Amino acid sequence: MPLKQGLVQVYTGDGKGKTTAAMGLGLRAVGAGLSVYMIQFMKGRRYSEIDAIEKIKGFTVVQFGRDEFVSKKDPEKIDMDLARKGLDHAKKIIKDGKSDVVILDEINVALDYNLVSLEEVLQLVKGKPANMELILTGRYAPKGLMDIADLVTNVGEVKHPYQKGMQSRKGIDW
Repeated sequence: MPLKQGLVQVYTGDGKGKTTAAMGLGLRAVGAGLSVYMIQFMKGRRYSEIDAIEKIKGFTVVQFGRDEFVSKKDPEKIDMDLARKGLDHAKKIIKDGKSDVVILDEINVALDYNLVSLEEVLQLVKGKPANMELILTGRYAPKGLMDIADLVTNVGEVKHPYQKGMQSRKGIDW
């Protein structure tokens, strides 16, 4: 049974857990019989959660990125091309309306790095089907996006093990 009313959610801020929160909502949605489609921008690495999600019927994840950091000052053409392909794919998925929940993971960072335009993303958000939940994640969410969102969560870092030199851990951080 599809959603009666879909909202726009933004998870942003400098703290850990924005993608994890979106995936958790996706798991909840699948458990309720809804379908979830997640598009990851600027990510091409094989994270542990992708391995788990691929085993869950009704939760699709596709990645448009490389397993390398993108330079904000001087992004490479391949990064711009992958972000463009990701946005075009998002437009197609949202327009076809077959998914109940669509997650645009790290779209806010792609916006901040000027890999995609705010105007196109705002148009995409405004054109989503009324019964589709749309979630946009990543640091640096622009004011214009937060203004039109129904829910904005700012995940703030208070303390992080990285500050003590601890490396990321498989199964916990990736």
